[in-house]
Amino acid sequence: MSTPNPAPEPDPARGETARSERWRQATYWPLAVAAGVFLITYTAHVIGDVRGVWATVTSLTIAIIWVMFIVDYLVRFALSHPRGLWFRTHKADLVTAVIPALRPVRLLDAFTRLASFTKTAGNSIRARLLIYGVGSALLLIWYVALLELQFERHAPGADIDSFGDAVWWAFCTVTTVGYGDFVPVTIPGRVAAVALMVGGVVLVGLVVATISSWVVERASRGHDDAQPASRADIQRLTAALRTAEERVEAERKAAGA
Repeated sequence: MSTPNPAPEPDPARGETARSERWRQATYWPLAVAAGVFLITYTAHVIGDVRGVWATVTSLTIAIIWVMFIVDYLVRFALSHPRGLWFRTHKADLVTAVIPALRPVRLLDAFTRLASFTKTAGNSIRARLLIYGVGSALLLIWYVALLELQFERHAPGADIDSFGDAVWWAFCTVTTVGYGDFVPVTIPGRVAAVALMVGGVVLVGLVVATISSWVVERASRGHDDAQPASRADIQRLTAALRTAEERVEAERKAAGA
């Protein structure tokens, strides 16, 4: 039965301390849940095109989660030593705290902690990379589709006016198919399209490289199921040779007598 990976010890080489590590462990799952709530709330905010009270509720929820991530970053920074080293080695945490679109990435990290997928260290790393690659690609498509819908929905001359159209456009763009039936007309929408193109190429490359590495390794070492049979064959051959040697030796002694 698989169990979650044990929590890592603080790394002094990255400016981490026992206090900062305890804080990180205590806030890890609450922030992972907050990341999921953020994604759900933002999705409802955009797709529902909410107005009035519901717009206030969703906006306030998004703002509270934003503050949670920023406070978490500031507390960990305050508990670190030396702080300059921690800041230089935790730039990704700063980007995640500042840019809302990156917060759902915590869900991927949380998912990889729930179970151990492979037995060997190499396969474990590849499994995590594959999860991050596929998960990040899906999150990228989902989030950019939401952004595109938010930017384009009420723009003059825009043809992306539903979430279905936005998702279709995002899939076509990230796979470099680009049918051209939907085209962003706003500046923010085009910026989001460029980000999707670049991010899609990087993530697809990561997934392909991870799968290729796994296939090459499997081909080079042979299938695991064949290994026990090969060992058994060798053992049987060794036993047969030993029996034959004993028989020859016995016959030699009998002939000498």
